[in-house]
Amino acid sequence: MEIINTSLIFTATYNEKENVRKLIDDITVYSPDSSILIIEDSSPDGTGEILKEIEKKNPNLKVIIREKKEGLDSAHKLAYKYAIENKYTKIITMDADLSHNAKEIPIILKLLDKNPFVIGSRYVLGGTCEMSMHRWIMSYFGNRFIKLILNINCNEFTTSYRGFNINYLKKFHLDQVKSEGYSFFMETIFLINKLGYKIVQIPIQFANRRHGKSKIPKNEILRTLKNLFILRFFS
Repeated sequence: MEIINTSLIFTATYNEKENVRKLIDDITVYSPDSSILIIEDSSPDGTGEILKEIEKKNPNLKVIIREKKEGLDSAHKLAYKYAIENKYTKIITMDADLSHNAKEIPIILKLLDKNPFVIGSRYVLGGTCEMSMHRWIMSYFGNRFIKLILNINCNEFTTSYRGFNINYLKKFHLDQVKSEGYSFFMETIFLINKLGYKIVQIPIQFANRRHGKSKIPKNEILRTLKNLFILRFFS
């Protein structure tokens, strides 16, 4: 496939059949010159079949279907490798459940012209979050705690809405991130900061999932705490 576009928008899917059509439509509206990559983990709900159908009609869409559920961290690493191999200069990653608003993609792409890394934050001035009070408290104070322990000037460590300028990030690759699950997103910030790259935050409007179920494992908080202290005291 000949690559004309220089920016790639990526998401990973698992049981997102009710969301993928609107997601692709929204990305196309707000960033028509970007390519779209979706890595699908053989969802039992038929998400893969829907994506292959859309792919036939959308020349900017590339769908990779894996044989089994391999997880978010491995999907993001594969997408980053794909972007490098296909000579994209920018890659934006986001969730597939419509919690991230595609209207913010052009803002991230613009900032990536002069910055190596941009992250969308719910917790900077102008950011909003539609989570239930219980989930918001866990997320907000969890991110504050990570910021305190790692001593990094960043208010958001757990969202996947982020952009990378591959040309600027010469010393960085997602394969360097060892944590799995949602800790993967936290360690990515840690490594980018450790390597001396500037972190730019923009406010985002985080929406509650309308369709499907959250896939955050129940043991994720404990795993994140363990990985947090490994990063702080043993890295």
